[in-house]
Amino acid sequence: MGNGHKAFEIKLRGALLRRPGRSALRRGAAALLLGGAWAFCLPEPLFDPPLSVVLLDRRGELLGAQLAGDGQWRFPAAPAVPEKYKRALVTFEDKRFFRHPGVDPLALARSLYLNYLRKKVVSGGSTISMQVIRLARKNPPRTYPQKLIEILMTLRLEWRYSKDEIISLYAANAPFGGNVIGLEGAAWRYYGRSPELLSWSESALLAVLPNSPALIHPGRNREELRRKRDALLRKLNAAGALDDLSMRLAMREPLPGRPHPLPRAAPHLLDTLSAGRPRALEHRLRTTLDAPLQRAMQAMVGRYSDTMALHGVRNAAVIVVDNRTFEVKAYVGNSRDLAGAPGDRSSSGYGIDLIRRPRSTGSILKPLLFAAMIQSGELLSTTLVPDLPTQYGNFMPQNFDRKYRGAVPARAALAQSLNVPAVRMLKAYGAPRFYDFLRGLGLSTLHRDPEGYGLSLILGGAEGTLWDLARIYANLARLARGGLGKDGPRLRPLLLTSAPAEPETPSAVGTGAAWLTMKALLDVTRPGEEGYWENFDSSRRIAWKTGTSYGHRDAWAIGSDASHTVGVWLGNADGEGRPELVGVTAAAPLLFQVFNHLPHGGWFDTPEVHLKEVELCRNDGYLPFGNCVTERQWAPLESNFDRASPYNKTVHLDAAGRWRVHGKCEAVSRMKHQTWFSLPPGQEYFYRRYYPGYKPIPAYRRDCEAGADRKKGPVEFLYPGAESRIYIPMDLAEKKGRVVFEAAHTRQDAALFWHLDGNYLGRTTVFHQQALDIEPGAHELTVVDQDGNYATRRFEILGRT
Repeated sequence: MGNGHKAFEIKLRGALLRRPGRSALRRGAAALLLGGAWAFCLPEPLFDPPLSVVLLDRRGELLGAQLAGDGQWRFPAAPAVPEKYKRALVTFEDKRFFRHPGVDPLALARSLYLNYLRKKVVSGGSTISMQVIRLARKNPPRTYPQKLIEILMTLRLEWRYSKDEIISLYAANAPFGGNVIGLEGAAWRYYGRSPELLSWSESALLAVLPNSPALIHPGRNREELRRKRDALLRKLNAAGALDDLSMRLAMREPLPGRPHPLPRAAPHLLDTLSAGRPRALEHRLRTTLDAPLQRAMQAMVGRYSDTMALHGVRNAAVIVVDNRTFEVKAYVGNSRDLAGAPGDRSSSGYGIDLIRRPRSTGSILKPLLFAAMIQSGELLSTTLVPDLPTQYGNFMPQNFDRKYRGAVPARAALAQSLNVPAVRMLKAYGAPRFYDFLRGLGLSTLHRDPEGYGLSLILGGAEGTLWDLARIYANLARLARGGLGKDGPRLRPLLLTSAPAEPETPSAVGTGAAWLTMKALLDVTRPGEEGYWENFDSSRRIAWKTGTSYGHRDAWAIGSDASHTVGVWLGNADGEGRPELVGVTAAAPLLFQVFNHLPHGGWFDTPEVHLKEVELCRNDGYLPFGNCVTERQWAPLESNFDRASPYNKTVHLDAAGRWRVHGKCEAVSRMKHQTWFSLPPGQEYFYRRYYPGYKPIPAYRRDCEAGADRKKGPVEFLYPGAESRIYIPMDLAEKKGRVVFEAAHTRQDAALFWHLDGNYLGRTTVFHQQALDIEPGAHELTVVDQDGNYATRRFEILGRT
């Protein structure tokens, strides 16, 4: 309570007990001492108890609250008290409150008279202001010296505070029965709504309750509580506060029953914001959340999680961001509230805020690599990226369907979430460079150095939070809308509370690259097209991406339109993997349920001022070489894409266009020169399975074979890579395994002849694979076709693992 008022009490008691001084000097000194004590008698602050942390939405609606440190429901003082309650309180406790200086002489005289008649203290004559002082002093014994101290402190209280402020102090600190302190907590606990929405009957009951707070408990003398309430309603009627009909209806309202549970619309956010919050900070936390949307999202996630729980998936999280203001509109940190979770709550992780918990990112970072390479001019949306068996050291990525397409446009690789092209793109871009790019975007969970992640960074080797990823994708959406600051593209922080926002930071991605990335994500296959979704409004245009972590531990889905970004995570908080945890089948349906609930947000206008048209070969997405068929594609205005087509080659054919020829076997005047789209053998082998219209370069005419340039023949190794260092695998029985080598030929009917270190091994057709038992050391493997085309690969066997 502070030392000021305690010192004042000591000095006042001393002054009362000492005999009056004889000298004027002593009387003056005493008066000066008492005056100084009176001036500083109120503690600062007047009340300093532990308070509940209260969470509000953007309109001030209650989302949740926590018990104060002493186990009480004690809300921080509200800036104003509702008029109904104020009128009821003044009528019941202190009808001359607005006319007296804190002490009511008439009430005090009446109290003294009654106490004299009864020979005991039956009435204190306390005003509302005096009751505030009693509450601040923690209800000291009712004695005449204490009453005098109370009177003097009350006068000082009235000097410092306005009448409305004094009523607010009373309403925030009066006892309302049980562990409820203050009007706001009482309104929510007994009536389940805010004080502003209380009726006359409810306001009257709460006005009389602090006088006898024990009457609120069921089983006590509830009729006495009703009698007090109704007597106050009659006084309010007599004073003209409510008419006769309203009074009779108010008297018919029932008394409150069992206490209501307080709202728990965002319990995990409440825990996150209050954890580690210094006690001196604001206890009334006003957020950007929209209460109706928050409740709808909480219910939606709960229903969806009930279904997923049948498959052993217990936890989920959803965040909704307004792309225009960057305000978080919904924040569901887990599938259930810990307080209401069934079963073994300790092992289900229901109490964890999974929006802030780092989890393996799966494929959710692939669009960011696409944006980085578009921005830097290293590829465009239609540029072909190899998709064939790939190995870098001990790292051998595979596509989710375990198939290869030979070569795919970059935007198709992104839309289909192909792993092999993504790893090859990262290899070309550079993992350390992409690491720095991600940190610049705001991915705060990269705690190792770039070498610690390597190429697995793009496939879930790193961890991220739904909070960071929602911010990154919301910024991509904002940039795609042309949201540039005066200093160029900037990244904005998410806004959640009234606390000062983090500063904006420069963005390495401009509007052009962001828009092209969103456009590519528009082509992602929706879960409904694979039989997993039925009710999505297909007319809505949404850029979205899913992710699945290694071991099926995390399923992600993030989507954006022009107005909103929605982030979804599903999994188990303890990291348990489940086969059902696949992004497109587990997280994407919930993503589209959320978008179905949101208003249509529209799509991004083409930001032509930030784009330029580039003429590219239609079949490979590179700058034209020869006479390839071209098309015009968008590129960022600042992009410097300068890569000529490596796949379109000038081929010399005979006059009929059937056979390939050259100057040693055919006159130049009789040649037909044609630009031919031709992939390397390894890519071609897989490409033609997906694209039956692909035509390999014609073979040389028989009389031209001798002089043909065969530097790049039709045969190519798929495995091993150049100068590979290989460990021999061991099988489950601890027996030595074999290394499987694989090659490809442009002709499906070709036969390959295999040689290891000059020794013939055998012949393969159609599927060119050899499983070999090889001793450690350096080796050379050669394959030759029936036409003499060959390929050689040197490698080293290091041992067994």
